[in-house]
Amino acid sequence: MSDESTLSASVRARLSTMMFFQFFIWGAWWVTMGTYLLQNLKFTGTQTAQSYSTMPWGAIAAPFLVGMIADRFFAAEKVLGVVHLTGAVLLYWVSTITDPMAFFWVLLAYAFCYNPTLALVNAISFNQMASPEKQFPAVRVFGTVGWIVAGWMIGLLAIEDQASPLRIAAACSALLGVLAFFLPHTPPKSLGRKVTVSDVLGLEALKLMKDRSFGVFVLGSLLICIPLAFYYSFTNAFLNEVGVVNAAGKMTMGQMSEFFFMLVMPLFFVRLGVKRMLLVGMLAWLGRYLLFAFGNAQELVFMYYLAIILHGICYDFFFVTGQIYVDNTAPKEIQASAQGFITLITYGVGMLIGNWISGPIVDRYATRAGDTVVHDWTAIWLWPAAMSLVVILLFAFFFKSEGKPATTAS
Repeated sequence: MSDESTLSASVRARLSTMMFFQFFIWGAWWVTMGTYLLQNLKFTGTQTAQSYSTMPWGAIAAPFLVGMIADRFFAAEKVLGVVHLTGAVLLYWVSTITDPMAFFWVLLAYAFCYNPTLALVNAISFNQMASPEKQFPAVRVFGTVGWIVAGWMIGLLAIEDQASPLRIAAACSALLGVLAFFLPHTPPKSLGRKVTVSDVLGLEALKLMKDRSFGVFVLGSLLICIPLAFYYSFTNAFLNEVGVVNAAGKMTMGQMSEFFFMLVMPLFFVRLGVKRMLLVGMLAWLGRYLLFAFGNAQELVFMYYLAIILHGICYDFFFVTGQIYVDNTAPKEIQASAQGFITLITYGVGMLIGNWISGPIVDRYATRAGDTVVHDWTAIWLWPAAMSLVVILLFAFFFKSEGKPATTAS
């Protein structure tokens, strides 16, 4: 680990470049894939949602790949390089596939490569920092910049309905794969230590479920991520279908909003507390889906923009506040386990269920007009709105805790 004063410009530049490409890769293909599949390859909503479900499956598998293998046997930067090089080949292969089943399986293989890198880039960064809480944000922000640049690039090139974003992401994955071998050395942190399935999945956190409010928080986090799958899988396709120009570029307003609300979150946190912050985040999700349902691309296009901008509140007020709540509630010895468990529940299980549900609902409101498939998006967006409302009411009624630190895990 480097001393704070010796986090040199060279190390900072390499870590920042790593973060930029890490999230540029994801932002380049993930956002617009729904448009490409629905409009170009003529996939159904269900087939499109199944393709998006590969990343939740990857999130479920990632703890095993990192905790059971990378953390025990190999230096993190070398693992990062190998999986990004492998991912580059797989992602380019995906860009050549037109069969839904083959598309799913190859993209799933890619998801198994990419998801572990989210933990690896953090591990490489933290290993160089004496004060991660002070130094990490300045490095991690380049990931947000990378996502925004990817969105603007794809949107301005007008290639949202093409395979090109996948190929751009593949090329950047290859580049990061090479650059990874020049990152600071990060040895395996669990070398010589036995690591169990319970460790990597964070199952120690199940002990906290005896606290009713923590159990409600976990259940609410799971359920609210089900309608979230509608947003991640179909927003770009929806905006393109209704005629919004440069939809991918416009969607980066969500990341800009996320950055802004991250800065002002402490002010809200002091005034609102944990429960109200979580509820405001959930209410923003409900508002987002209603704005999508009742806006249009003409005189009411501002409703679409507002819905996208709400992403900052949706993410920061719910996910970041949730991480703080878990950190305050879990005993120190299982805090990391608890955070891993919540990530597994939300981005893994919750998003997976959401993709299983969202695809058939999109298909239910699809109508074929010649070679073109159009959707009743108002009816589609009312589904996640209704789901969010139910979760909000249950959470408001049953969640009582303000996240006071626990003293024991037993």
